[in-house]
Amino acid sequence: MLFLLWNVNEADASSSYAVIDAKTGRLLEGSNVNVELPIASLTKVWTALTVLDNVPLDDEITISNAAATQEGSSLYLQAGEVWTVESLLYGLLLQSGNDAAYALAEHTGGSIEGFTKLMNEKIQFAGLENSHFTNPSGLHHDDHYASAMDMANMFRFALQNESFLKIASAKSYTPKERSVNWKNKQKLLHFNEFAVAGKTGYTKVAGRTLVTYFEDKGKEIIVVTLNHSNDWNTHSSIAANVFQTYDNVKVVEKGKYRLLDKQVVEVKQDYFLLLNKEEQEATKNVLMIPRKSSKNKPYLWNVVINNEIVMKFNVKKIK
Repeated sequence: MLFLLWNVNEADASSSYAVIDAKTGRLLEGSNVNVELPIASLTKVWTALTVLDNVPLDDEITISNAAATQEGSSLYLQAGEVWTVESLLYGLLLQSGNDAAYALAEHTGGSIEGFTKLMNEKIQFAGLENSHFTNPSGLHHDDHYASAMDMANMFRFALQNESFLKIASAKSYTPKERSVNWKNKQKLLHFNEFAVAGKTGYTKVAGRTLVTYFEDKGKEIIVVTLNHSNDWNTHSSIAANVFQTYDNVKVVEKGKYRLLDKQVVEVKQDYFLLLNKEEQEATKNVLMIPRKSSKNKPYLWNVVINNEIVMKFNVKKIK
């Protein structure tokens, strides 16, 4: 089988890609994953999540003249029109409307400045260290950027919001405010059976940017490419290769475990990771026991691959 994969040798600092496990955020493969680059309209993923975290879907927004006259991709909103947050979010993610981005930002943050402050605070809270936004649409600004790794995790966090997943995975939508059918510009949703949700982006400076969430038989991954021209084929090929190469492996089984000193700890759920064959052979479980002086602290269970902690969670002593 032939796979059209990213040529890492040709990738320079002006382009990057990242593939992560959508359940855990673990990096599976990539190049220049932490390089800060313009991401164009992939910004709207974070715009949508910021809106969803702050205002209800049935809120009504009167379109301002500033929003209606935004440059770039547009829903052709008219000043004075009244739209619901829900309809504008569909227009934001399916059609990449810059006018929708500004209308939502003004409503949610009180101003564009107020909204971008919310976006950046959310970035800091999420622990994303290579991202900063100056506007809700992704129009170019020297201080507006994200890394491929951060962008992949932004999409992962957004997918945990049920409303975002519903909107970002819709192939089309007809808003109640207008007799029009919006088709999702993320083409992979229409011709790749494993593509579930995604977002496109483009500016002259950023080039083509793309994020896609793929799912196949319980394996879930997110692929991000920044400044890559052949992105549709690249995403499909990367997903096919990862699904063929990686297995969904139970690395920790639910149950009670007796330690050497006869203490017992309980793991309350099964834990899984996407692992290739080499990683499966190198996986170890290490339990960190607190000092006796810290008896109220939980034990820390680490899953380690080649001396790197790839998963950790707390467990409690029950005996």
